[in-house]
Amino acid sequence: MNKIIKWSVMAATVIAIGAGVYLVQSPSLTDAKPISFDILDKDKNVVGQYQIPDDTTIAQEPNAEEIMYGKRLMNETKRLLPQHVGASMNCSSCHVAQGKLNMGAPYFTTSNSYPKVMPRAGKEVDLTGRINGCFQRSMNGKPLDPNSREMKAMIAYVDWVGQKVPKALKVKIQNAGKINEELVPDPVNGRALYAAQCASCHGDNGEGLKDSRGDIVFPPLWGDESFNIGAGMARTYKAAAFIKYNMPMGVQKHGAWGQGNVLSDQEAVDIAEYFTHMPRPDFPGKVNDWAKGNKPKDARY
Repeated sequence: MNKIIKWSVMAATVIAIGAGVYLVQSPSLTDAKPISFDILDKDKNVVGQYQIPDDTTIAQEPNAEEIMYGKRLMNETKRLLPQHVGASMNCSSCHVAQGKLNMGAPYFTTSNSYPKVMPRAGKEVDLTGRINGCFQRSMNGKPLDPNSREMKAMIAYVDWVGQKVPKALKVKIQNAGKINEELVPDPVNGRALYAAQCASCHGDNGEGLKDSRGDIVFPPLWGDESFNIGAGMARTYKAAAFIKYNMPMGVQKHGAWGQGNVLSDQEAVDIAEYFTHMPRPDFPGKVNDWAKGNKPKDARY
């Protein structure tokens, strides 16, 4: 009996230690401790810490109302801007957790990254131009007036997420995870994996999911209501990187809810190859893309 008790105590200790390590590596969704990232100077020296801001602190900002409106526009884009959104998409459909998840297209460094030369456009693009590019491609819609209340509110929200880190500095994060682009896609396997891993949320026919009020729960991945062929997500390897590190949404044994790393690189590439090549709206402006060359190998046109 003593041996049984001894082994039980040892087992409980091992489990407790393992759980402790797991919690340190993978904070729970209810962890009150802020998530932070190093801030680097031009020589990559750590000069500070960036913390993902808590939405409750928006009220302390002098332009709180504008920031909150921008946040709503990100989350309810289709409903609030129907004249500008042709797809059943919201900004937060791609910018995970309201633009607050590393490798989920976060807004941490967005304000500091623009203006910059974009290879696809072949010219310098400012933040309003980048946002309008999303409206025209990912949203399959129409651009906003750069001076509109809505554009200013969206930029105010992005600025707030960035927490006014000086432009000379950089938050050490990744907008997207790495994916092996040498992998050869297998769309047949991708179709099977899609049915097993993705269809429960995005639909058997890629139609997405809406609730009883008509609000978008999960965006469509192909068809008339999805992003058009000019969107970055319509590219195999770009989509695969997003899938690998953010999908599928669900309860997992490792990491937080919806944190990805369930699929291998090959599986993510196969799924991406399958759904990116399904029918979707065209984008006439694609004729001007990569005018200076260097078109990615996974571009559909």
